[in-house]
Amino acid sequence: MNIIVCIKQVPETAEIRIDEKTNTLVREGVPAIINPFDTYALEEGIRIREKCGGGVTVLTMGPPQAEQALREAIAMGVDSGVLLSDKAFAGSDTLATSYALSRAIRQMGRFDLVICGKQAIDGDTAQVGPGIAEMLGIPFIAYVRKIEEIREGYIRAERLMETGYQIIEMSLPSLITVVKEINEPRLPSLRGMLKAKKTNISVWDVEKLGGDTGRFGLDGSPTQVIRIFTPEPRKGGEILQGAVEEQVAALIERLKETKLV
Repeated sequence: MNIIVCIKQVPETAEIRIDEKTNTLVREGVPAIINPFDTYALEEGIRIREKCGGGVTVLTMGPPQAEQALREAIAMGVDSGVLLSDKAFAGSDTLATSYALSRAIRQMGRFDLVICGKQAIDGDTAQVGPGIAEMLGIPFIAYVRKIEEIREGYIRAERLMETGYQIIEMSLPSLITVVKEINEPRLPSLRGMLKAKKTNISVWDVEKLGGDTGRFGLDGSPTQVIRIFTPEPRKGGEILQGAVEEQVAALIERLKETKLV
């Protein structure tokens, strides 16, 4: 079973800074972590390998410092890592990111399953996983909370829904995005940390991926951030006093003042 886990290195929430010229996140020199939802994807990939055999490759796109996220994944038990790093990738939106990752997956050759976290905490779009599946032309299941069965050419999984769950079967190769209910990520082992220090991380640029260069980075991003600003603080609320009838009458007057009624 050849498994690819896509992860993202994200800034620590309290350390987010914005480049005022490009309206993109400043990542260089900022403390960063593996996107928390992606740790569940890593754990599930390792568990599937332990059960079915094969290998797990972790894939990410980012600046050179994102290599640390790959080494952390290897310390958890992943076999190898690939980093997509090139200035041409800078400013990628979810579409351009999905394209770059899908091109990298094609370069890796045969695979059975791609696993992603349900979303990244810095964007919260949940679009990259499904976008990769669409560009690879493979089926996918979002919000997977349990893999019931997986074997050569077949997977059955439970998808979390607002009012319960669905059981879905699909053929392999395919892609799933997972939620935190699926497992409990393991901590890196001493042996894993020693392996992570010695492992050679493959770094791929735009030329390595091939494809349409106009679909990478800002050039390949149809969504653009025009302006980022801090909203003005809201004024304090008002508590209406008196009997219910008096409060209702006062509320109606307030609404009339704002021309909402």
